[in-house]
Amino acid sequence: MLSNQEAIRGITRAMIDSTGNMEPTAEIWPDRMAPVVRNTPAGRELVEVRWGLPSSSQALFQAATKRADALRKKGKQFDFQELLKMEPDGGTTNVRNVSSKHWKRWHGTEFRCVVPFTSFAEPDPASKPEGGRTPNAWFAADPSRPLMFFAGIWVPQWQSVRKIKEGLITADLFGFLTTEPNGVVAPIHQKAMPAILTDQDEIETWLTAPWEEASKLQRPLRNDQLIILPTEPVSADADAELRLLL
Repeated sequence: MLSNQEAIRGITRAMIDSTGNMEPTAEIWPDRMAPVVRNTPAGRELVEVRWGLPSSSQALFQAATKRADALRKKGKQFDFQELLKMEPDGGTTNVRNVSSKHWKRWHGTEFRCVVPFTSFAEPDPASKPEGGRTPNAWFAADPSRPLMFFAGIWVPQWQSVRKIKEGLITADLFGFLTTEPNGVVAPIHQKAMPAILTDQDEIETWLTAPWEEASKLQRPLRNDQLIILPTEPVSADADAELRLLL
C-alpha cells in the first residue's frame, strides 16, 4: 500500500517533494499548513502551504473602516493607511466567483495547484443535539476514503497580517474552487461544494490547460461519486487520511 505522500507524487507526477517526511495529520483546519501540488518554474512540487488566499481589498477596506469608526467613537487618534495595512486577513479558504477582478490575476497555470484529501467536512446543523455543538458531516468518494484532489489556486510570497500577534508576514497561500452542491452535499450545505478532480487526466487539465478549458472543471461531482461517511471517531490510522474541515 502506498503512503499518501508517495500516492500524491505518483498521481500528480510531482517531480519535487519539499515536504520531507510529511507528518500524519488527522484533520486540517483553515489558516493551517496543508499539502498541495503546485506548478513552479523548477517543476511540479509537493509542498505544504498555508490555507487561506488573500481576501479582496474591498473586504479589508470595509473591515478597516469599521475598526476606524470604533476608534473614532472612543476619541482615539489613528493613521487610516497604517490601520488598513495592518488589518488582519484570516484568508479566503475557497473561491466561487472566479471571474471577479480579484481572482482573475491568478488564472494562469503558474498559480494553479491541486489539494489532496481523503475526506472533507461541512457543518451539519440539522444533526445538532439540543444544547450540544454542531457536528460535521464527512464526505468521501467511498467508505475506503481514496485519495482525491480539489482544484486549487496558490499565491506566492503574499505580505499580510494573518493574526495580530504575528504581525506583518510574507507567506505562500492557497485555496480551492467551489461550485454548486450536488444531491449528496446539498441537504447538508446548500450553498456550495468543492470542485473535485476525479482522475489523473483532470489533474493534468487543471494544472496545464488554458483557463477556458481548465475552468470547466469547476462543476459538482455526480451524485454517485460521493458519499456521506458514517459518524465515527477520527481513525487512528491518520497516515491513511487527509481530512479537511471546510
